[in-house]
Amino acid sequence: MLLQIHTFPDPILKQVAQSIEVFDDALRKTADDMLETMYASNGIGLAAIQVAILKQLVVVDLLSGSEDESERDPHIFVNPNITEQSGETISEEGCLSVEEFRAEVKRAERITLEYQDVEGQPHTLVAEDLMAICIQHELDHLRGVLFIDHLPSLKQKMVKRRLAKQVRLSA
Repeated sequence: MLLQIHTFPDPILKQVAQSIEVFDDALRKTADDMLETMYASNGIGLAAIQVAILKQLVVVDLLSGSEDESERDPHIFVNPNITEQSGETISEEGCLSVEEFRAEVKRAERITLEYQDVEGQPHTLVAEDLMAICIQHELDHLRGVLFIDHLPSLKQKMVKRRLAKQVRLSA
């Protein structure tokens, strides 16, 4: 089932996600719906906050745009937490919740992520490059942070004003 992706300046995007305690069919269905929504929106990551679910759940698939669905590589991270990070990289980011805007953001180049799967089993993942960037971007959402919040103060204000104006004009 496709879910509605909330976009800036929707206040839900500033909320903080809660830990997931129950690992059941409803959680698996939510994760599947999030993947379906992400694929339909041509994204490579989606956090539950973006679809108004205030839970610590993130889906990522760097091969999301692949024509052949068998080549996709979906990852589901429940209660994710970055325990280590190193290096530094700057890359251009976009977001399904910030339409038609991209900006360069500084992130860690390599991270160690601890998380649970949809069954509640613990895992550790060492990620680098685009996977590390995507995970950091999505985990920001769980804390109510958008990639535009990483911009310098003046540019951030200018961008937020412009985006809010676009929303008002399209309403």
